[in-house]
Amino acid sequence: MGSTVRHLRMPAFRGYASFRSREAYLAIKPAVNYKRHSIQTSITGAGFTSIVDSAPQLVRSGRRHGPGIIVLALIPITAFALGTWQVFRLGWKTELIARFEERLSRPPLPLPPIVNPEAVKDFDYRKVYTTGHLRHNKEMLIGPRIHDGNDGYLVVTPLERGDHGSTVLVNRGWIPRRKKAQGSRVEGLPRGRVTVEGLLRKPWKKNILTPDNQPQSGQFYFPDVQQMAQLSGSDAIWIEETMSTKNPSLAHTPNVCRLMFSTGPDLLLAYDREAKGIPIGRPAEVNLRNNHTQYIFTCCYNHYAVDGCQENTLGGSAESST
Repeated sequence: MGSTVRHLRMPAFRGYASFRSREAYLAIKPAVNYKRHSIQTSITGAGFTSIVDSAPQLVRSGRRHGPGIIVLALIPITAFALGTWQVFRLGWKTELIARFEERLSRPPLPLPPIVNPEAVKDFDYRKVYTTGHLRHNKEMLIGPRIHDGNDGYLVVTPLERGDHGSTVLVNRGWIPRRKKAQGSRVEGLPRGRVTVEGLLRKPWKKNILTPDNQPQSGQFYFPDVQQMAQLSGSDAIWIEETMSTKNPSLAHTPNVCRLMFSTGPDLLLAYDREAKGIPIGRPAEVNLRNNHTQYIFTCCYNHYAVDGCQENTLGGSAESST
């Protein structure tokens, strides 16, 4: 049968010119068409209809788009609005960091005997120093806190200044978890009158993911200045003690030079403090993150990317409707 089919296909392509007479071609043509229809039916099925033989389907023009197009149109508008807002946020954060760095460049001020908590925001990141007695019996540990990959706590101790001075809260710095008990860090519990130098900071704001403190069981997860002040009988004044390099060669240098070389803790000194359980204070620097430039580029990219997709979608819809 295969040889017969191949023989019968040749006239369909070559025409009746290959035959001796037109009558011979007309006589065999019905058999060729029937065989071709049989082969096509066996391959595609009896219900197959070619797209060429199908009637054209008319598309109604002027059809309204669904809610998906509306949502797609709102995305670039929202991205543009967020990008514009981030531009203003970038300017505000840059100015804020510059203001704090200017305050850090000034020499430390003596802390007044009485401090108004409402005025602290105007002196945020201002270097201050004060003298008093650390009340270790009212010490509070905030944790867990990570320092160089190690778990530990922040040590908060009330400083009783006396001489008609108020009691303030001092964040002395970080200690490792193994030094949680006061008996294991005797050298980190100075007695008598001490002088504390640090940064005056406004009260912290709690993160929504941070659990609530449990002062009745001594569990503190974030520095709630108001709560800790009421618990220890102190004023709501928060000082973060700074640790500078103890270099004797800098003892008689001008204040500007001392501040220049005392912006961060010495590595060996930090290791020695960690081993003895002495709190490691923070460096005297601004630790505010400024990622608004990255947010601006992200919003602009989303705006133009979705705008391009929307243009292609609407353009394709317009072509299909014409």
